[in-house]
Amino acid sequence: MFDFVHKKKLVVQFILVLATLPFLFWGVESYQGDGEDYVALVAGEKIQRLELDQAMRNQQESMRGTLGEDATMQDSPEVRLAVLDRLIQQRLLKQEAGRIGLTILDPQLVGVIQDIAAFQQNGVFSNQRYEELLRDQGMTPLTFETRVRQELLQQQLIDAYTRNSFVPDVVAERVMRLSEEKREVSLIQIQPEQFLSQVRPDDVAIKSYYDRHQAEFQVPEQARVEYLVLSLDDLAKQMQVSTEETRKYFDEHKDELGQPEERQASHILIAAASTASDTDKAAARAKAEQLLAQVKQAPQNFADLAKRDSQDPGSAVKGGDLGFFGRGMMVKAFEDAVFQMKPEEIRGPIQTDFGFHIIKLTAIKTGKAVNFDDVKTQVEQDLKKQKAEKTFGEMADGLSNMVYEQSDSLQSAAEKFKLAIRQSDWVSRNGGEPPYLTNSKLLQAIFSEDAIKNKRNTEAIEVTPNTLVVARVVNHRQAAMRSLAAAKDEITMLVVRQQAAEAAIKEGREKLARLQKGENAIVSWGPIQQVSRQQPQGMDNETLRTIFKAGSTELPSYTGVVNPQGGFTLVRINRITESTPTDVAKHKAFGRQLQQLLTQEELAASLAGIRQRSEVTVKK
Repeated sequence: MFDFVHKKKLVVQFILVLATLPFLFWGVESYQGDGEDYVALVAGEKIQRLELDQAMRNQQESMRGTLGEDATMQDSPEVRLAVLDRLIQQRLLKQEAGRIGLTILDPQLVGVIQDIAAFQQNGVFSNQRYEELLRDQGMTPLTFETRVRQELLQQQLIDAYTRNSFVPDVVAERVMRLSEEKREVSLIQIQPEQFLSQVRPDDVAIKSYYDRHQAEFQVPEQARVEYLVLSLDDLAKQMQVSTEETRKYFDEHKDELGQPEERQASHILIAAASTASDTDKAAARAKAEQLLAQVKQAPQNFADLAKRDSQDPGSAVKGGDLGFFGRGMMVKAFEDAVFQMKPEEIRGPIQTDFGFHIIKLTAIKTGKAVNFDDVKTQVEQDLKKQKAEKTFGEMADGLSNMVYEQSDSLQSAAEKFKLAIRQSDWVSRNGGEPPYLTNSKLLQAIFSEDAIKNKRNTEAIEVTPNTLVVARVVNHRQAAMRSLAAAKDEITMLVVRQQAAEAAIKEGREKLARLQKGENAIVSWGPIQQVSRQQPQGMDNETLRTIFKAGSTELPSYTGVVNPQGGFTLVRINRITESTPTDVAKHKAFGRQLQQLLTQEELAASLAGIRQRSEVTVKK
């Protein structure tokens, strides 16, 4: 019943993220530098690249924690743009709150901070713990309090929408009935392909299309370049490694090349920072010993006690489970204890810089040794890369200097460093041949005045990690219009398609008019199918909307709509099934869903309005 609400999931997720009060341990001051390395300007206030990078890390950690997703999958241009958009919205909310005079009183601020569990000891706010935790994160209380105050101001603004929306019961009931209504329909598609062979556009139609679509035939500024590529990977392929070197490396790194032993453990942490007073540490140890006694009396309750008492928020929600880990991944005291234990053994309290741990070993993955033949190829590649790394830096510096000093040619640099001069096809400012001529910094250098007018080499630009490219423009042409003669074949195909679509739509509308007059034998209908707003059976939104807008007084009824393929869809509505009355609980739940959706739509519209009247600049 709630599928139509779920279609607005992106809006819902955006608002929920925006409305959440994120007490993050990084502050505003960290991003208010004077540097020019910013990614957006919001009404004169910069969003520094460092802030975007931190927000991306938070996004990745959140996705990994909630969905178990690989964080690397979250580092894409689309995700970065969405995270940046959220930062922009936060800035706009903060500025709007200030504009309309919202304030947060000091008692409100104090109350919120004192309620944060991380700052409490034995259920009571500890100023010492508060200052220690902030200091560990490189923050001052003033920085953190400024951040919290700004978040509360934003929350006040959001609450004006989220707490004051109202949907009448009669509206909720009507929407619910409409969402559950079903219609039995048959379709027939009249597509442009049916008319392609009948269309013969004349020169007048082709010229008219050309004149009306000038932008489509604009050829951008382009350049042809020759370029050199210095790549660590390519350099590594040229390196020679003997069997003796490979064997020696294998003997020295057997443990690393094999699969090391891993252990899975759970823990209960009673936090006590290394800088805590002796009194606080003693209190934490006493509490840990008390919990240890409870665990040993009832080991089966370990997970429940971890959820209740552990002060490690990351693992507490999972019953203290830390998953599998190998040596070198945990602090030494913790690791030493875990790798001495037997499965199901419980130890504690183990003291680390984080506090006192009660540890339970839950599983062991035995390490596996490897033989030389299994890893020989991998070892050779590692050794070649190590050798290449030793010379890559020197070659990179030498290449950079040489193409600058001898800026009128790439030939000398190519000969000295044994690099092939590569030739490109035409490249525009928007990009060219992958993988190298798509880099924005390189393209900017190629289309610079120095490269085009002065005929100089570009600098050596790192297009990907450990890969440098130097380019030189050999041909250049300004942006220009393609002539009608050059574009005629392409335009002819476009006009044929356009006129075929017009013919399909014309025939569809003529047949619809005849069907509505009672000539119901003029088409062969497709199979009968039942659709609803919740179950569209793959139909596009416009067709579904047309079906449910059609009259229902006399059946069968007929309607039609232009379809996404440029043709026309004829629809016969055979039967309508009204929804049956629902129970009170279901009705109320739907009303709450509808009210939430309305609230979110109003807030999204307000945010869009704020952004529209604010000056926002995003650097490409």
